[in-house]
This record gives sequence, structure tokens and C-alpha cells, in this order.
Amino acid sequence: MKNSYNINNLVRENVKQMKPYSSARDEFEDFDTADMIFLDANENPFENGVNRYPDPQQISVKKALAKLKGVAEKQILLGNGSDEVLDLIFRAFCEPKTDNVITLPPTYGMYGVLANINAVENREVLLTEDFQPQIEKILEAVDANTKIIFLCSPNNPTGNSLSDESVVYLMQNFKGLVVIDEAYIDFSKKDSWINEFDEYPNLVITQTLSKAYGLAGIRLGICYASAEIIAVLNKIKPPYNVNALTQKRALERLKDKDSIQVEIESIITEREALLEVLHEVKFVEKIYPTEANFILVKVDDANKRYNELIAKGIVIRNRTTQPLCENCLRLTVGTASENKKLIEALKAL
Repeated sequence: MKNSYNINNLVRENVKQMKPYSSARDEFEDFDTADMIFLDANENPFENGVNRYPDPQQISVKKALAKLKGVAEKQILLGNGSDEVLDLIFRAFCEPKTDNVITLPPTYGMYGVLANINAVENREVLLTEDFQPQIEKILEAVDANTKIIFLCSPNNPTGNSLSDESVVYLMQNFKGLVVIDEAYIDFSKKDSWINEFDEYPNLVITQTLSKAYGLAGIRLGICYASAEIIAVLNKIKPPYNVNALTQKRALERLKDKDSIQVEIESIITEREALLEVLHEVKFVEKIYPTEANFILVKVDDANKRYNELIAKGIVIRNRTTQPLCENCLRLTVGTASENKKLIEALKAL
């Protein structure tokens, strides 16, 4: 089933009409010409490895990602972390003080923060007790000014994936963008939605190198979508939003597929071991299913247990203030030795 999605009905009028900034390196794109003298960008001419502006389109990184993910380079946008990517989506498609988006708490908090920053109404529709979308309530919240529905799958902080049926139904029946945040997809048995752009042109996927790839410190977020959506986002992105050091480090890491896979498998193995042992911790009242690199648990008193673990030198995340997460703690899966210390601390309390 194809819905009546039309990207021209979604893009802000000022974005449609604007002419994007053209940087010096946009006009001369050949970064491999070693014998050229660059006098175009008012750079310091003394070589130190970072005296030149970076590739504004990050071509080398996009080539590597395109090959890895099986998509075209023109379907990729890179940002300074996923937060910049999400912000660009708001700025391209949501008219301030007019449009609205829908989020499904408990979920990643930056969707709501970015909605506030961009003066866009955030309509929250709580997940069910099993942390699945309430489809009817979501569609009831939609009106003519609803531009985006944000889905996080696997979801943060709950760890579970959203049902395929729910995701498909929303993509088929919503005329705006459906943004699926797949920051934790590498730890899940489910496939990414990345091969579904032909079937669902209103689909946007965000991923990151911060989790499975171990590059949180370089801040590289990724957006995959149709070439038409990516072209709109490219119009408004800052010219040099991904620095040269980030591009270099990302390329090095993307080439090291074996190490990445070993680390992912280790995290999944440790996650399963943690899930088993958590049943032996007396104050843990519920352990939620997870397909991420963390586990959400319900305890007798989250504030008390959080502070007790801090006193033992272990920092976790207290999520008790989030909807449907009263007295819940989120535990990131660490190394085998870190997890052993966590379990020892939990059992000692």
C-alpha cells in the first residue's frame, strides 16, 4: 500500500526557495590533487595536517558507508552526531509555531528538546505497558500540521524493538515523515529498515558511530533517506559540519570490520550473561527485554539503589522520572570485568 506522501507538501517554504551557501571546497571538489596550490579559501598555507578545510560532503566516508549498507551515496547525510541530523530534519520540514511532531515516551529525550528549540509542538503519545506504539492514539493525534513521527527502535531507555506491524502501518498511513532512530540496531536480531526506501519514500533512518562502532568521542551521526530528502537537508546543513579529524577516524574504523564485529558479539554475550545473573538480585523486581547494549530493570527504590552504586564507584542511569519507568535503572553493558564488578556490587547491597 502506497500512501499519498509528497515531499513538496512537507518542506518549509523558505527552505524550498533558499539558495544554499556554496563554500570554496564545494566549488572545487577534487581533494586528491596533491600538486594544486589552494588559494581559494583564505586558509593558513602552512601544512600541519588540519590547516585546510575538510571535505564539506565527506565523500570518502559516504563511499565506505554506501558500500557497507548497500545504499547510494546520495542517500546519506552526515552530521555532528545524530543530534545535528535530527535538528536539521526539524529545521527543514517543521515551520516554527505552526507545525507539530509526535514522539512516543519513554524515548530518547532529544526529540522533545529539539522540538522546543525549534518552536515546534511536541505531541506525546505514551507507549503501552509493553513499550509498543499505540497506533490508533498516534493517528488520532495527527492533524494537517503534523510533519514527523519519531520512532526509536531499539528504543532508549527501554531496550526493546518496536513491532514491524506498527512501523509499517504508520509508514503506510501517515503522510509525513517517519523517522526511525536506529542507534542500537547493531545489537538487535532485527534487520535495519534501510532497504525499505523504495517501498516507503517517507522513511528516514538515523544511525550513529557512537554505540557499536565505539566512536562516541568523534561525534558522527548518519541519516539515510531518499535522495530527495537528503537533497533538502544538504541545502541547510552547515558547510563544514564534520571536521577532518572525525572523517579520518571514521574511515579508519569503518575499515576495521573484524574488530567491530568482535566487540558487538562480546557486548551481546555479556548482555545475555547479565540478564541471567540479574534474576538473582533480590531488589530487582522486573527485567525488561532488550535488543540494545543496555538493560532496563525495575527495582524497589531507584533513587536509593542509584546512590548506593555511586558510592561503590559504579555510575548507571536513573530513569525513574521517565513515563512508565518509575523505579527503573538503566544499566549499560560493559566489559566482562566491569559487569562482574556491577553484579558483585548489586548482590552486596
